[in-house]
Amino acid sequence: MLSLLTHRVASLLLTLLAVSGLVFLVMNVLPGDPAAIMLGTSASPDTLAALRHELGLDQPLLLRYFMWLVNAVRGDFGTSYVYGAPVSELLAERLAVTLPLAAIAVVLSVTIAVPLGALSAAGRNSAFDHVVGVLSQLFIAVPGFWVALLLILLFSVRLRIMPSGGFPGWEAGLWTALKSLVLPAVALALPQAGVLTRVTRSAVLEVLNEDYVRTARAKGLPQRVALWRHAVPNAMVPVVTILGLQFTFLVAGAILVENLFNLPGLGMLAYQALMQRDVVVLQDVVLFFAGLVVIVNFLVDLSYLFLDPRLREAAR
Repeated sequence: MLSLLTHRVASLLLTLLAVSGLVFLVMNVLPGDPAAIMLGTSASPDTLAALRHELGLDQPLLLRYFMWLVNAVRGDFGTSYVYGAPVSELLAERLAVTLPLAAIAVVLSVTIAVPLGALSAAGRNSAFDHVVGVLSQLFIAVPGFWVALLLILLFSVRLRIMPSGGFPGWEAGLWTALKSLVLPAVALALPQAGVLTRVTRSAVLEVLNEDYVRTARAKGLPQRVALWRHAVPNAMVPVVTILGLQFTFLVAGAILVENLFNLPGLGMLAYQALMQRDVVVLQDVVLFFAGLVVIVNFLVDLSYLFLDPRLREAAR
């Protein structure tokens, strides 16, 4: 077990190193001068030279990458040219919105999808199964930003019970802050719930055909108990895999929804950095997104050892 964990951690570190090199290479080798992109074509040569020196662009590429990597490990991601603030502070401020939003969306997605998928598998080819199949297809087909617009029209414009956008900050109170995240979380959760429902249904169907489940039913165990005690827990490996992918998507792919609800999250920061040509912030945000995907996938791999006893035995 220890050797397996050591191997996984080493693979994680090597992957993060490769990702950081790729991100740095893409952001610094593509055609165009980052200083000219940030200042515009009307900037004077002296101003361009000063900014290039401030950003370290007059240094060799390999040295710049090494210094950037060392500073990133220390938590120093540089200073935003547009905001005039450390990028680490900007990331921390925006993560205080994006991470709770993604967490609420994941909880909603699991709460909707796992029961629907499991009950749909238990009643295969029934009317309920067909209804769940149609709903899951609908959730997958409908874009999240369109769902967001419908939610705003219904709950904010028509019923006036939920805020249509903005984020008051956590200092305004827990319920006030969470209330502003409910509609965007629902808009993000519904498409993911459609995917997770279908995955859960397929995984539970496969487990229901296993010998130990049929034996438990033959010994008189009620179908409900066999489903929730034996089938669903043993069907969690593919579900957890999809959950890991969904969480990273919700953190990195919520740009449209965050902009629709005017939420100062990480997606909006990436969009603003792109529009304002803030190369320093954009480079660090891309690195954070890529690193988050790698780390979450690593945690998902480790979770398999706890979910599947066969993998634990193989590891030993």
